Amino acid sequence: MMSTILITGAGTGFGKEIALRLAAQGHEVVAGVEIIAQVTALREAAAERGVELEVVKLDVTDAGDRAQFADRDIDVLVNNAGVSEGGSTLDIPAARLERQFDVNVLGPVLLTQIVGRRMVRRGSGKIVFMSSVAGLTTDPFTGAYSASKHAVEAFADALHQELAEFGIQVATINPGPFLTGFNDTMFETWKEWRDDPSTRVFDYEELAFPHEQFDPEPVFETTVAVVTGEDTAYRHVLPIDTVDATWKQMDEVWARHQNEGRERAPLVQKAYDIEPATPAE
Repeated sequence: MMSTILITGAGTGFGKEIALRLAAQGHEVVAGVEIIAQVTALREAAAERGVELEVVKLDVTDAGDRAQFADRDIDVLVNNAGVSEGGSTLDIPAARLERQFDVNVLGPVLLTQIVGRRMVRRGSGKIVFMSSVAGLTTDPFTGAYSASKHAVEAFADALHQELAEFGIQVATINPGPFLTGFNDTMFETWKEWRDDPSTRVFDYEELAFPHEQFDPEPVFETTVAVVTGEDTAYRHVLPIDTVDATWKQMDEVWARHQNEGRERAPLVQKAYDIEPATPAE
């Protein structure tokens, strides 16, 4: 069956490609983009691929943009819109912390309320959250982003339980480090801070995203499969061969002791040593 699918953050990255692939399968895709300038670009991309989709301005932090879906039935909501703020928890300015949670948590949840209530009345629907492996683990300099994704995981888990009786499915996609530019940009957001650089704990010109990064194809394939019902699992850590490492990182917290001495953490050191956009082999 063909579905009506709303995808947020479809102007770039994961959302854009997923929207185009679902449209190619014949689904009615409503592709939400953050700013008007992205509307024409996405329409042109769809024309180049020979597919049709509806492109709308949908800044998830804008109540007016969210309200346009109050009277519209959506079969699948893909909460993909997101931003990433890099930097030490001691350094990130308040306004940047607030935006991190406005875009990644509050906006998507408030949109989900609007779309989800209509799903409840209809007795069917699916809500997919583009979370992250950072919703399960935390690395240095990604505390704000990881905290926002931990919050997404909590809302998704609650909704999974709350909406079961109404025939609504919930799933999360948990990408690890994929080479889309998103992770490297996270380590450049400091350039937009309006603070006194002399008060910062770290010099961010010296740091880069501390992981090798993968080709994003598994995220496209898995998300499409989840949306269409081919994949019915709740959580999807990607790439699949990083699942064991993710479990290990989660388990290590339980056995962790407080810091002793003045030894730099390994991933902090790697942030100094690695080059931006380093591909995984």
